[in-house]
Amino acid sequence: MQCEKHKTTARSHKQTPAISQFCISAPGPALTTVPAATSTDLRAAFGATPTLKSEVLWILNTVVKHQSYNSNEGIGELFRSMFPDSQIASTFASGKDKTAYITCFGLAPFIKNELICSVNKSFFVLMFDETLNHATKNKQPDVHIRYCVGDQVHSCYLGSQFMGNATAQDLLHHFKECVDKLDLRNMVSISMDGPNVNWKFFELLQQEHAEQYGVQLVVVGSCGLHSLHNAFKCGFSMWQLEKVLRAMHFLFHDTPARRDDFIALTKSSVFPLPFCGHQWIENLPVVERAIEVWPSLVKYVEAVRTKKVPNPGTASFDTLEAAQQDPLILPKLQFFMAVSRTFTPFLTKYQTDAPVMPFLCKDLAEFFKSMLWRFVKREHLHNITPLQLVRLDVADQKIWVNLKEADIGLGAEVALKDLQRKNIIGELTDLEFRKDCVKGMSNILKKVQDKSPLKYPIVRQVACLDPTVMYSNPDWCQGRMRSLVQKFLQDKQLSGGVSAGDVIIQQFGNFLSVEAKSEHFLSFRSIETRLDVFLHGFLSQPYPELWGFCQKLLLLSHGRATVERGFSINKEVETVNLQEDTVIAQRLVCDYVAVCGGVANVPLTKELLTSVGSARSKYREHLDLEKRERQSAAQGQKRKAAEDNIAELKKKTKTLLEVCDSLQKDADMFAEQAEGKSGTLMAQLITKSNVLRKRYKDKLSELKKIEAELEIKATELRLT
Repeated sequence: MQCEKHKTTARSHKQTPAISQFCISAPGPALTTVPAATSTDLRAAFGATPTLKSEVLWILNTVVKHQSYNSNEGIGELFRSMFPDSQIASTFASGKDKTAYITCFGLAPFIKNELICSVNKSFFVLMFDETLNHATKNKQPDVHIRYCVGDQVHSCYLGSQFMGNATAQDLLHHFKECVDKLDLRNMVSISMDGPNVNWKFFELLQQEHAEQYGVQLVVVGSCGLHSLHNAFKCGFSMWQLEKVLRAMHFLFHDTPARRDDFIALTKSSVFPLPFCGHQWIENLPVVERAIEVWPSLVKYVEAVRTKKVPNPGTASFDTLEAAQQDPLILPKLQFFMAVSRTFTPFLTKYQTDAPVMPFLCKDLAEFFKSMLWRFVKREHLHNITPLQLVRLDVADQKIWVNLKEADIGLGAEVALKDLQRKNIIGELTDLEFRKDCVKGMSNILKKVQDKSPLKYPIVRQVACLDPTVMYSNPDWCQGRMRSLVQKFLQDKQLSGGVSAGDVIIQQFGNFLSVEAKSEHFLSFRSIETRLDVFLHGFLSQPYPELWGFCQKLLLLSHGRATVERGFSINKEVETVNLQEDTVIAQRLVCDYVAVCGGVANVPLTKELLTSVGSARSKYREHLDLEKRERQSAAQGQKRKAAEDNIAELKKKTKTLLEVCDSLQKDADMFAEQAEGKSGTLMAQLITKSNVLRKRYKDKLSELKKIEAELEIKATELRLT
């Protein structure tokens, strides 16, 4: 794929660093950089041409649009045909291989190096989660990083690891490989979800971090968003609605004949939506559609029974046929929808990269109360604190309201009344259904309580950075800030010791008494203004020490929304036989372009173009390294085969020596026994002795041949 500019005479050019940093997430040894000479190096060293910039932009667009590298094959010839009068098009070349090596050895190392250099200047928080990579068939933990740049908190993709086993020790090993270029002394906290293996990993990391740096990481619990999805699933597992919702979709999925029968029968082309099994709360549109199409589904099932349309004969149809026999199926779906709508505003608000931890306590407490108001007596919720909400025994039926008074949603109420009016269900069935609803809500909240961030003091105390609370309750905020400073001093997360803590508390008191009395604090809305930008405007200049401490607090992650959004990029870039380092390179490029605001806004700096210009030489070095590794592996296999052969010959030699010794002894024994004998007996003994001696000589000859072969093999092995 070499074009004319790659065939010109070259001169040496100093390589850029950071290629090994790109490879920290890829298996195998890190790629090394050596001085190389290519025309692209000359172009990078003495000024990038417009053609190079055009090639970079085109490759960025290819990666961001998740197009295959093969799609760029012959693109130069196409551009020259399309733009015959363009000087850039006349020299443009960005085929399959060039797109690949510029992405992996030019753009990705530069982006990785820039990110690490920027992060190591400040404090940061790491976030990680894992998913299955369908291309590599391995688990892929993605690591993202939160750090401050100017007046904003940024969340960026750092890298990925690929592994099979996922014990706590395995996670720790791969995690350390991914972050080995970071200055971990600046790490404030870790954000993760709540499996036991992750907590064990955190315990091991906490221990190592304390031993190495003398600092304790801040603990704010596991992802508060992820726990809500799991809790919702737990609350509705009793009815197995997911089985019905999946059956609705699969019955007509990829079956044109069945869909045509359904449309002809019902005069409707609206079909059920697919059910999401790992994030149940995202299924609100699925349930809404299911309620909408249920009458049509009932009509279809009846048509199958009367043989108006063919029987699908599938498990999905059997499930729907059984669900039709349940008179409470619609009230169940309506209740599912009502509870989903309680969760949705909270989860929607916290699907953000902005620092919203200071609002988490208040919003999560309000969510708790909105659920509790549905089935708990009002006197138990009067002036209840966030910590008391976590500790409330929601399974205690003594605090439940009368079942008739439980709020199960307007849709479920209407559906129940309609069933009673038609005499399909009675009063007892109605009460049993309501009890199941209350029990389901109780299970949901119990599950949320188990892993709620509200259990951690820092989550409750960081609410002192909420501008509206600063305005309305400055004394409370002052006390919570004091507690936060004391905690950071205890964990040795605050440089400067007690004196620095005193300065922060004093500056915060002055800030509350002066700036926080502004109407801007009273009217602050987190959905309209970023908290970090808002506080930076008031704190950075007059209160630098306080602003530095607030930056650490704003870095604390409310959940792994950023990491989980990255999994969608995984699926878009995954293709068959996609290499692991290519996955990482494409993720880095996609994230960088997103941060810049699009391909056209990516700054084509001299450093970026220099890295791109030297990508070909790095690619060649990578190929040479792979060739040497293959040769080394082949030579190693050859040597191992020779060693195995020598071992086998030595073993055979030892066996023959033992056989020869045994034959010689037996022959001598028969000869001695023949002495003093006469006649037939003596002849028999002499014959046996002679036979054994002959066999002895044959084995001895065979032994000499093997020893000679062994000497030859040993000599060959010494020469390899």
